[in-house]
Amino acid sequence: MKLALRHCSIFLMLLLGLSACSVSKFIPEGHYLLDAVKIESDNKEVKPSEMRAYVRQTSNAKWFSLVKIPMYIYSAAGRDSTKWINRLLYRMGDAPRIYDPELTEETREQMEQAVRNMGYMGAQVGAVEVRKGNRLKVHYVIRAGEPYTVGSVAYDIDDYRIAEYLRADSVHRMLAPGMRFDVNVLDQERQRITQYLQNRGYFRFNKDFITYQADTTLYSKQVGLTLKLAPYRRKKEDTPAPHKQYHIRDVNFIFDSDFSDLSTTGLAGLDSVRSGGVNFYYKDKLYLRPRVITDYNRLQTGDLYRLRNVQSTYNALGRLNILKYSNIRFEEDAKSDSACLDAFVTLSRNKNKSVAFEIEGTNSAGDLGAAASVSYMHRNLFKGSETFSIKIRGAYEAITGLEGYANSNYMEYAVEAGLNFPEFMFPFLSSDFKRRIRATSEVTVKYNWQIRPEFERTVASAAWSYKWSKRRASHRFDVFDLNYIYMPYRSETFRSYLDEMDQRNPLLRYSYEDLFIVRMGYTYTYNSSGAASMKTAQRNSYSIRFNIEESGNLLYAFSKIVNRHPKNGEAFQMGNIDFAQYVKMDIDYAKNFMIDYRNSLVFHVGVGVAVPYGNSKSLPFEKLYFSGGANSVRGWSVRSLGPGGYRGDANSLDYVNHTGDIKLDLNLEYRTHLFWKLNGAAFIDAGNVWTIRSRDMQPEGQFKFDRFYKQLAVAYGLGIRFDLDFLILRFDGGMKAVNPMYTGKDRYPIVSPDFKRDFTFHFAVGYPF
Repeated sequence: MKLALRHCSIFLMLLLGLSACSVSKFIPEGHYLLDAVKIESDNKEVKPSEMRAYVRQTSNAKWFSLVKIPMYIYSAAGRDSTKWINRLLYRMGDAPRIYDPELTEETREQMEQAVRNMGYMGAQVGAVEVRKGNRLKVHYVIRAGEPYTVGSVAYDIDDYRIAEYLRADSVHRMLAPGMRFDVNVLDQERQRITQYLQNRGYFRFNKDFITYQADTTLYSKQVGLTLKLAPYRRKKEDTPAPHKQYHIRDVNFIFDSDFSDLSTTGLAGLDSVRSGGVNFYYKDKLYLRPRVITDYNRLQTGDLYRLRNVQSTYNALGRLNILKYSNIRFEEDAKSDSACLDAFVTLSRNKNKSVAFEIEGTNSAGDLGAAASVSYMHRNLFKGSETFSIKIRGAYEAITGLEGYANSNYMEYAVEAGLNFPEFMFPFLSSDFKRRIRATSEVTVKYNWQIRPEFERTVASAAWSYKWSKRRASHRFDVFDLNYIYMPYRSETFRSYLDEMDQRNPLLRYSYEDLFIVRMGYTYTYNSSGAASMKTAQRNSYSIRFNIEESGNLLYAFSKIVNRHPKNGEAFQMGNIDFAQYVKMDIDYAKNFMIDYRNSLVFHVGVGVAVPYGNSKSLPFEKLYFSGGANSVRGWSVRSLGPGGYRGDANSLDYVNHTGDIKLDLNLEYRTHLFWKLNGAAFIDAGNVWTIRSRDMQPEGQFKFDRFYKQLAVAYGLGIRFDLDFLILRFDGGMKAVNPMYTGKDRYPIVSPDFKRDFTFHFAVGYPF
């Protein structure tokens, strides 16, 4: 492997050397290749990172902020565009950026103006060119100087009603004596006042009615600032008039129609009904109950026009799956002297029913198989945008290496049904509470039947949960989640194997026993950028995920009251079957540092602790932690690492032993855009799992403070990601660096790597964190 790496390194260096020479062919005589752009500032308030947005010409992109591989790929093609290979390299690469002095001057002027807008009225920005051969670097040097400050703030507002509103809101003012004369802050104050007034009836108000007068003649580097409010004029030639406060007169919802003439005469040909103070217009029949719309509507007759109520109505209607989109428009009655608005909300219906069919291939540790599923969805089951879905799935897999069985096939049958309500479904809740929470309620029922040569396994579950979100935070509360695991058949060979392993690892037998899991849980997720998990945020951001769940506590308390001691002397039962009792808590934190628009550094830490107690000696297998895999320590395959220093054996069922009650994941990943829709990554992972109680066959697996940090597994690797906008396909290759499962020199494979032993390939969808 060392020889192969040496040859690859030599080949890469030769390729880069030849490509670097070919770059010169694209640089015209008397011109320069823009090699780098640097920004320097003599004032900590003027940050170079913020000024980079004004740079009109940047240098060629670098992979991992190190090498301009895209430029070298483009240059390697040469100038003959008739060859298909050259055209392909053009698309993959990045054309050399030829220095343009006009763009540099434009950048310098815009950057200088931006600094002056921050209050540094005497700021100067210089552009220094550093030439070396046919390459050139540009250094923008910012000399901010002393800032201008606001000496006094006055308000010139003739409209007494608006003046009274602004006095009542003075605590939120952004203008104050002593502040830096920042034009950006002045504009933010205009926008804040505009939004404030638009939420108090001023439908026709916009920020252009607000102007500033700055007096710099009286004081040295101090500004006397006056905020002025212009009277209302629809056209320049109109007579100035006070700004009107509008009330909402009529609210009209129009189904499956879009009218350019929004008036009562334009709606005359439709059927109509009035409910809850709202008019409904429709063709043929009303496919949504009027009560559903009135509960989601924030526009009330007689109320002042408020922009936030318009946005809230949009957001609320967007949660109804039966609606494709909605549009809200307002019309003023020009014939009336009163300031009234009629609201017209047009609703477009989504496809009511849909059927989907899927075929997939499976690969479980080398065992190939296939699966097929058919699903049905109804988005308006009870005319309240309730979404009903049902999915039926079947799978087959050919099992290899299974001795002692005539039949080596694995089959699985599953059915899953769910019903989603677009509101907080719970007795005695008021409509106001449901409007504030804006939750969805979901009930699901699942049944899974697994048929293997060794055993049959049935898993049945039923759950009731609530989901709601507010801004960048989302919540999930699982009120009730019942799982029933039933083993109707275990072969004699498999029973004998469990009996043999019982003394060495009781967890293995426990994983194949009948069991009830009755859990309750809560999950909180926050993303500061509001980005979906499938995407990397385009600015510095962080995300937090917290989960806590418990199982069996209420059943245990009830069982204690009814029967002080369990019948079998070991555990209480429900329906003659043991039930699990535990508490589990997880927390994940990820921080994204944007280096530039093509490169970012992401740090992630994940910690989990689960404690079985009372009715359980161990966690259910489905609730145990495992390490390794595409979202953990990527030098190991899934369920092959830990606990602690446990090495394991080659047995096909040994994955049960690679589990624990405590988990720690530490990840550092550098992400870079390569070309087209391809992104690259370099990563370092560390982590492991541990048990709380000591296991006889895993003495090194128990968590202890004086040694757990010595048992951290470490891996490194590279990855490729295909960003298809709606989907991200991820391919990661990880190499072991520190292996706690071994001692001596084998403990540090980073020193003497063995590709066959230490490399693991992963395929996944979406980012790992």
